[in-house]
Amino acid sequence: MSLPQLLTLLAMLLHVAGILAAMHAVMNTRTPQGAFAWALGLTLLPYVTLVPYLYLGRSHFYGYVTLHRARRQRLSQVSRRGRHAGVPASCAPYAALAEMLGNSFHAGQQLQLLIDGDATFEAIFSAIAKAERCVLMQFFIFHDDNLGRRMQEALLERAAAGVEVFVLFDGIGSHALPGQYVETLRRGGVAIHPFATERHSNRFQLNFRNHRKIVVVDGWLGFLGGLNVGDEYLGLKPPLAPWRDTHLQMSGPAVVDLQRSFAVDWHWVTGELSPMLPPRSAQGNTHTLIAATGPADPQETCSLFFTVAINAARQRLWLTTPYFVPDQAVMSALRLAVMRGVDVRVLIPSRPDHHTVFLASTLHAYDAIKAGIRIYRYQPGFVHQKVILIDDDTASVGSMNLDNRSFRLNFEIGALNVDRVFAADVERMLIDDFDRAVEVTRDEYRKAPYLRRLAMHVARLFDPIL
Repeated sequence: MSLPQLLTLLAMLLHVAGILAAMHAVMNTRTPQGAFAWALGLTLLPYVTLVPYLYLGRSHFYGYVTLHRARRQRLSQVSRRGRHAGVPASCAPYAALAEMLGNSFHAGQQLQLLIDGDATFEAIFSAIAKAERCVLMQFFIFHDDNLGRRMQEALLERAAAGVEVFVLFDGIGSHALPGQYVETLRRGGVAIHPFATERHSNRFQLNFRNHRKIVVVDGWLGFLGGLNVGDEYLGLKPPLAPWRDTHLQMSGPAVVDLQRSFAVDWHWVTGELSPMLPPRSAQGNTHTLIAATGPADPQETCSLFFTVAINAARQRLWLTTPYFVPDQAVMSALRLAVMRGVDVRVLIPSRPDHHTVFLASTLHAYDAIKAGIRIYRYQPGFVHQKVILIDDDTASVGSMNLDNRSFRLNFEIGALNVDRVFAADVERMLIDDFDRAVEVTRDEYRKAPYLRRLAMHVARLFDPIL
């Protein structure tokens, strides 16, 4: 067979493979927009799209779903008994969230807002150093840098003291983590594993990442939020430094739901159960709902989490997110909030960490401004925090970004907290952030060069996988 004939045959095979993959995309992609984008690309340009589809196109996994939903059903049966007593009046706007999540608002949390990396990791290291029985730790990213090695030493010290230490990291998020880092922890008595939705490694699977950040010490002190374990989260790596982020420390009965979220992931990865220790009695005044969301849920719980939170706002809705790529439901909720007179503000970065996402986000920001939503760009460095402030009494801190990856592809976790005192703390923090930001006008898009505007529109075509 001559070279031209061989190339022709190869091209035909690629197109056939592209058509088959397009059929798979139409049947399995979670949204019509994503299905259309994949089908069009795979049919017309299989040379460009076939390999990315192998990595990004898969939309279903089964073993984890079965385990997760069985666990959700069991927990729902238990938590419904608590919900029969009635949702507190202050939490009533979010009753649908509790029902959807199969979870309950817990009264009596003590909360501490942890602003930026230094405060966050000093609190976490202090808690680990005092651990007596058990440490549960889950992060999307671990780096083998100064902070990562400090964390390694802290965990090894507690393991040597007889404390049970369990660690999960995401296999893709921590792809650069050396095997020696993990083996050192294992030799020191730390139980550590990478998370994947397939128990058998699948190098073609980049979706369904575990983006949760959870630390629980001795069953009663918990942490969650936006930070991972790496020097950049301390603001030590230009050009994104200083790094602006937020974490939350909590004690009280809601910590048991952090343990449950960790336990179901740990059981999936190892087939074993991590410890479930009782939290301490309630000492605070906050009602907290833990929202563990992800693609194993029967509904798109993360997108619905944002939608319910936005719809609950009556006077004020302030959001901070590194990636502003809302889906239609969330954008419609934001538009309706403006129409009913809510002060809607969104804080986003002024510099990119992912250029394609930044371009798409800029176009979405332009559409939002046209709808009356006020958009601000944080100036000192990169803003990575995921915080929502609703009116004067409710605030959420978690790992959830305002993008399709969090809405539909990642496992996320957040804490929705109803308490005027805590909301006032979040308000003060965000006022300081907005004071360091510049409000965006329509000119950011209108005065951009034509090719940059074209790039924004092209980038937005990839919303389903950003």
